[in-house]
Amino acid sequence: MAAAVLLSTTSMAWAQTAWPNKPVKIVVPFAPGGTTDILARAIAPDLSKAFGQSFVIENKGGAGGNLGADQVAKSAGDGYTLLMGTVGTHGINRALYSKLPYDPIKDFAPITLVAGVPNVMVVNADKAAANKINSVNDFIKYALANPGKLNMASSGNGTSIHLAGELFKSQTGTFMAHIPYRGSGPALLDLAGGSMDVMFDNLPSAMALIKAGKIKALAVTSGQRSAAMPDLPTVEEAAGLKGFEASSWFGLLAPAGTPADVVSRIQQEVAKSLASPAMKERLTTLGAIPSGNTPAQFAALIDAEHKKWAEVVKASGAKVD
Repeated sequence: MAAAVLLSTTSMAWAQTAWPNKPVKIVVPFAPGGTTDILARAIAPDLSKAFGQSFVIENKGGAGGNLGADQVAKSAGDGYTLLMGTVGTHGINRALYSKLPYDPIKDFAPITLVAGVPNVMVVNADKAAANKINSVNDFIKYALANPGKLNMASSGNGTSIHLAGELFKSQTGTFMAHIPYRGSGPALLDLAGGSMDVMFDNLPSAMALIKAGKIKALAVTSGQRSAAMPDLPTVEEAAGLKGFEASSWFGLLAPAGTPADVVSRIQQEVAKSLASPAMKERLTTLGAIPSGNTPAQFAALIDAEHKKWAEVVKASGAKVD
């Protein structure tokens, strides 16, 4: 009898503490409207449905994603605070920032890669028409003839959007003043409005303004053309910039110490969401390539990206103190 009571009490205690028993927060380290935000909001409803608790998005932009990433790094590893990390927060920033407030390897438990996306070189449509800029080479010619007069927007220091632009500048000998924002959303609005001249944005967040004719796409920065815009050349083929490649990726991470079973359960549900026909169509239409890989595979990607982007940062000469 006593054993039965003990077993019942233990079961009740486990039921009360079993994850999740309250809402889960996904921190997006950029302002609303960018690809990081789009992807987080795409998978959150499926996770809420699967686990019976709300998965709430919290936008915390600033310092190239470092503010949001640092918040999650210093959160309890209990499964209730997650990060939609990026190639910037977990691939680039360690090489770019001399004093990064978190360790992208030691402070996190990788869950899964959500999607990879190409970046796209976009310019203000009205300015492009006025200055007859219809190709990457047209832009290079115009930029060389107008040194110091062009502004290059990005979603923040250290993002792939920033580094793609720095790589472009170093390989073409052009100069555009870098203007970092707290995310792609506000940067795109200023590009469409005319106060910015060029941006190397993630394709999913730029797609709506491209289709609306507010901004003009010149090329993708990936190694291959995008299935979402197959007629758009790569920067490499459009301008003969051999080896030019600067793509982005986005994935879920938890603070270090998060229980392995919680990490595994989240990964399985994200993978299930990304594999659904509706989600596949939604993301591929935006130019994203869904993933849903394992925690070990995602960890290996992060490690490889550190090495790759350290070389890119060194070659570009970019540095943020």
